[in-house]
Amino acid sequence: MADTARGTGSEQSSGLDQLRGAFKGFLGAQMENLADKAGDKLGDITCGLTGVAENGGVLPSVKDNVFGKIKDTFGGGGGGKGRGSGTTKVMNIIEVLDVGIPIRDAYDHWTQYEKFSSFTKGVRSASKGKDADSDWKVKVGPSTRGWKATTQEQIPDERIVWTSEGAKGTTRGCVSFHELTPTLTRIVLVVEYYPSGFFEKTGNIWRAQGRRLRLDFKHFQRYVTLTDKEPEGWRGEIRDGEVVRTHEEAIEEEEAAGEEEDVEDDTGEEDTEDEYPEEEDEEEEEEQDEGENQ
Repeated sequence: MADTARGTGSEQSSGLDQLRGAFKGFLGAQMENLADKAGDKLGDITCGLTGVAENGGVLPSVKDNVFGKIKDTFGGGGGGKGRGSGTTKVMNIIEVLDVGIPIRDAYDHWTQYEKFSSFTKGVRSASKGKDADSDWKVKVGPSTRGWKATTQEQIPDERIVWTSEGAKGTTRGCVSFHELTPTLTRIVLVVEYYPSGFFEKTGNIWRAQGRRLRLDFKHFQRYVTLTDKEPEGWRGEIRDGEVVRTHEEAIEEEEAAGEEEDVEDDTGEEDTEDEYPEEEDEEEEEEQDEGENQ
């Protein structure tokens, strides 16, 4: 009797284990589908929680429970085989802002990467490297990530195109500058973001990276509109990831062009003064003849 009871209990335990495993797999698949379809709604719902985290607030018990359950369901966030290893969705970010400054000033401010950390919240540091390269440290939520960026194309007062790579994602982006009036410039920012890693993919569902970029873009608008500092931007030119004209060469060309314009202006004034010299001489002779006749 005892052996029979133990055997029956083992069979029931084995059956329950199989049922738990099947239910766990089904639950994981359903959660993945829901995450794909309801990403935007989750972003709205969790926006408040993300704001608390970014402003220094903490919800440790909620955070541990949520991340613990997600890791259990998706196998700890590892890139295992199966449905969870599908192609990562790209996040498209398109923003347009108008700034009340001339187009040259707007462009020059943007090229001063090293100053971004002084007026944005997401950029921790940025430094220009060799030629077309630059190094960035960016904060998204509670994490700080490093990025290696390469400028693929840079045309002064027109556009900057770049790519960047990091341990937790890659980006492709373009910022273009459009003169609306002599003192009003439109800036168009387009970014493709490819997240990599558990936290980044989860943050991508909540649109954390997009919100961070949009907020910092507005901080740029505020800074360049209100600052009284004259920007000293980089005026060089880059094509296909290579510097084809250095900053110094560009400045020399601008100065030479300015000197030529000054010479042309001076020549034009002299020509205007001598435009009718013969007519003036004839008028003087006629006046002299009239005086003699009288």
